[in-house]
Amino acid sequence: MTEAALAAAAGARLTALLADRTEANARFFDAEAERLARLCHLMAERFARGGRLVAFGRSPAARSDARHVAVEFVHPVIVGKRALPAIGLAGEGGELAGQVALLAGPDDIAMAFGAGDDDGEADAAIAVARERGCLTIACATAAAGVVPARAGGAEYVFVPPTPDRDVAQELVETLYHVLWELVHVFFEHRGLLSGRSERRSHDAGASSFLYPFLDEREDQLEPVVQDVRRSVLAKAADIGRLRAQTLGDNAEALAAAADALRHCFARGGKLLALGNGGSATDAMDVCADFRAAGRPAIDLTEDPAIITAIANDIGTEAIFSRQVIAYGMAADALLVLSTSGGSANVIAALGEARRRGLVTLAMVGYDGGRIAAEGLADHVVVTRSEHIPRIQEAQASAYHALRALVR
Repeated sequence: MTEAALAAAAGARLTALLADRTEANARFFDAEAERLARLCHLMAERFARGGRLVAFGRSPAARSDARHVAVEFVHPVIVGKRALPAIGLAGEGGELAGQVALLAGPDDIAMAFGAGDDDGEADAAIAVARERGCLTIACATAAAGVVPARAGGAEYVFVPPTPDRDVAQELVETLYHVLWELVHVFFEHRGLLSGRSERRSHDAGASSFLYPFLDEREDQLEPVVQDVRRSVLAKAADIGRLRAQTLGDNAEALAAAADALRHCFARGGKLLALGNGGSATDAMDVCADFRAAGRPAIDLTEDPAIITAIANDIGTEAIFSRQVIAYGMAADALLVLSTSGGSANVIAALGEARRRGLVTLAMVGYDGGRIAAEGLADHVVVTRSEHIPRIQEAQASAYHALRALVR
């Protein structure tokens, strides 16, 4: 095919991918907004009683989601949000049910990813969590043929209305970001929580400006639940618009990046991927997706021994660039994920990759940061938002689209 024909085909493919996501996003959150609002209240009560979020998943995609939701709760990135206890469990720790049996307590929240898609592991773990008295949540895919009422007996089961596993995963990411963002609303209404400590002491803090309805009476749950429901719908609409911007404005960049990746793989090269925090779990997901498609990929966030050794002996700025030195070859490509576009260790890795002749790709938020402004990557996809959860959700659509274009 000619370059023009390839570009046209890529544009048509991106249009179709966006349409699938737009339709599924609207259907899912229109149907689930009320349940999500009530679930936020129940989760806030558990946290108020000293409970934790225990997230778990067996498959590569489920593992990345369990890690992602845990880091969001433990390390909040919005000023004024409190850190909430959470842990992510995955297959490297053994059978999920056994891990949950060891770690889950009666006030905890158990959240399963990939339910029905892992030979019953998540279902078994959910069943153990229910026996322990946990509040139980299961996220499944329609592709797995899951009957919602059967997903381990979870009290809350969410099945995105799509057979496409990529789209389902993107909707689930928005779901757990929304839960993380909006569970905090109920901390601002201490009279609505049954937890001992939260009834006695907390305040609106720096996040109060985010919620114009904080003056509602403390003893009225329904007005707050309905405001949270409306906020769920607003956030779903926001990601719908941002996903359209990301795939639409960056269509040429994604097509060119996919073409460059195809050439790398054809030459025997591999993909390296990296990111920090939630973006690290996205790098984990990217590599798992490409490996599943038969493409070689290395996740530079995966080995804690390497990362902590470099951070301890040299500094955090070198944790990725040193790995580029170790693994990078001229036929390879490096994909970086960054919400800010300015993380020092990401920029150092891009610089090392260029010195070694790698193709460089970047997915960034805000206005693109230093990476876009200084042209630090060969192919740059910019998600134009300052809200980190929405950036990460749109970037998930972008790297799923990239893999589809490479195929």
